[in-house]
Amino acid sequence: MISNLMDWLGEKTILIVDDTPENLDVLKGILSPHFRVQVATSGRVAIKIAQSANPPDLILLDVMMPVMDGYEVCRLLKAQERTRDIPILFVTARSETEDEIKGFELGAADYLVKPVSPPIVLARVRTHLTMLAHRRNLEDLVKVRTAELMIRNLELEETRQEVIRQLGRAAEYRDNETGLHVVRMSRYVYLLALRAGLGESEAEQLMIAAPMHDVGKIGIPDHILLKPGKLTDEEFAVIRTHCRIGFEIIGDQRSELLNLGALIALTHHEKWNGCGYPRGLAGEEIPLVGCLSAIGDVFDALTSVRPYKKAWSVDDAMGLIVQEAGEHFDPRLVPLFVGLRPEIVAIMERYQDRMP
Repeated sequence: MISNLMDWLGEKTILIVDDTPENLDVLKGILSPHFRVQVATSGRVAIKIAQSANPPDLILLDVMMPVMDGYEVCRLLKAQERTRDIPILFVTARSETEDEIKGFELGAADYLVKPVSPPIVLARVRTHLTMLAHRRNLEDLVKVRTAELMIRNLELEETRQEVIRQLGRAAEYRDNETGLHVVRMSRYVYLLALRAGLGESEAEQLMIAAPMHDVGKIGIPDHILLKPGKLTDEEFAVIRTHCRIGFEIIGDQRSELLNLGALIALTHHEKWNGCGYPRGLAGEEIPLVGCLSAIGDVFDALTSVRPYKKAWSVDDAMGLIVQEAGEHFDPRLVPLFVGLRPEIVAIMERYQDRMP
């Protein structure tokens, strides 16, 4: 273990900075048998060496030098990201407390007082190189652990999103064998959200959460949900409960994504004129996510085959959306949706229901 440590230290480079040749010779004589040694006779040369492709691992820096003293050299090196982590040990005849405080405030790691003691010089240099190695190992370990944590978080997020998608499809499969309604609808909502001014991240979250809008259908009996004919008033009252059922199924969660899904489930059947359900909200009382989801949901429902109807044409469906601006739908969103027609048609063609 000790041998390996000495071998490792022997590969390190020490830069000695001093304008006095005799001082350079003394320090070089102490350090050269144990380390690679570079020398500089001025602060400017020292900075140039430190910024080179092969910077030193540690610097022994004289304080009293002409033109640029050691304090200024230290300040400049610590101000640059590339050189700020190189340990600097001041070598000086000054031993006043004020001088040491100034050096430490500038970022120096230690002080060596002239005339230097060879054993102390070697011990201090080895100590600071070892401390630097431990710090870098710790930083590398933190980076590795952080990367691993990010990967795990991404995997968890992907899993959560997949569960959300399947939860949305679970209800849809009951009256649509392919479950592609939630795929198309969520993409319509995504495009409309972007066109309405939401950021990319917000629109993506909305696209992921939107498939949960009809999860409450799980609680609707088949003889009502799959009825091919017109629903009675009593049966339609049961259908209307799917909004609250969906909201309760998702519940109040710590996940913002799930809470967004719950809000969409609760509000996607509200109408701008206040005649929607379950709460009869009107105008801007309706959350934007509910307004966005309402348009995407209705358009796809109109253009899809259902047990009780044939698919509408795009023209007819768009016409109804326009007609219902200010009644069913937020009048500010309708022209934006109509302007997305080419993108909407592309989604319809890509995600067509495959009927048996």
